[in-house]
Amino acid sequence: MEEKQLLRDQIFSSLRRDIIEGKYEKGDILVESEIAKNFGVSRTPIREVLRQLELEGLVESVPNKGVFVQGISQDEIKDIYEIRTVLEGLAGKRAAENITQEQLELLRETCDLMEFYTEKDNMEKVAKYNTRFHEIIFEASNSRFLKNMLNLLQDYVTKMRRHSLKQPGRAQKALDEHKAILNALENKDSEMASKLLTEHVKNSSKILFK
Repeated sequence: MEEKQLLRDQIFSSLRRDIIEGKYEKGDILVESEIAKNFGVSRTPIREVLRQLELEGLVESVPNKGVFVQGISQDEIKDIYEIRTVLEGLAGKRAAENITQEQLELLRETCDLMEFYTEKDNMEKVAKYNTRFHEIIFEASNSRFLKNMLNLLQDYVTKMRRHSLKQPGRAQKALDEHKAILNALENKDSEMASKLLTEHVKNSSKILFK
């Protein structure tokens, strides 16, 4: 049962990521039999996965017609960033109060890697470690619910983060912002950490929607 659940979760994550990142366009039909064949499973777990995706609003099941991709609208993207702004500010405050030396060391290493790949102009790697930086802060917030909510939003912003970082000058500016956030966390300055993370997300959204 655990193996079956793990497989369903993997299929769900894969399809969800493909929809969010635009592999499927709005209006595309997801055919159970084709997806089942691609993953080498029966149609039962695929049916369950499609129901999960529908609950999240990423697909819509139309009786006698099929399951259609809904994707994400620009208004929904804006909504995601507004929510991120509030939650990441809270995560920064909590992280400053609870972060461990081990987590601080991980953040330093991640910042160093972001700097290295920024200099190499490798935005895929920069985006990867940018995401990792935020995930460490979520973990350091020491709040299971806050971490889960922010990790859910992370899935939605991965593609947008890559796009934002490719804008002229944004990667270096984002690196500077991450260094400032790290400094606030090292100093256990919860108010500053919250303020800087809030500004960081706002700056990302401004670049994205510009």
